Amino acid sequence: MVKDTTLMRYTLPHIALALACGPAALGASPYDGVYKQTANAECALVGVEGGSLKIEADIFYGVEVECRMANPTAVEDMDATLYDMQCTGEGETWTERALMMPDAENTGLYMIWNGYAFRYDRCERP
Repeated sequence: MVKDTTLMRYTLPHIALALACGPAALGASPYDGVYKQTANAECALVGVEGGSLKIEADIFYGVEVECRMANPTAVEDMDATLYDMQCTGEGETWTERALMMPDAENTGLYMIWNGYAFRYDRCERP
């Protein structure tokens, strides 16, 4: 009896490719994570004053604000990305641009808005 391995030969690489690309397909960004607003911020409290900020699946969750991170544009010769931030919060909707860049140690994030620059430490994963 001869086994037909043709299906297996084509299926396994496709499954491996799908698993490897899974996070990208779900909208994961290189900046996904939870970040402290201040050195003593509580990582478990996201979106509240004194808590943390979160980026997940191209959505930024800040203090009483949520922004969809659209149109990512790589910044030439930098490990940075420029986004169109489509934000809602406190009954209003607006669009701004923000630049995101990991710090040199890759333990935090620089987030730069027009006229404002912030550095956030990444929260430890539980």
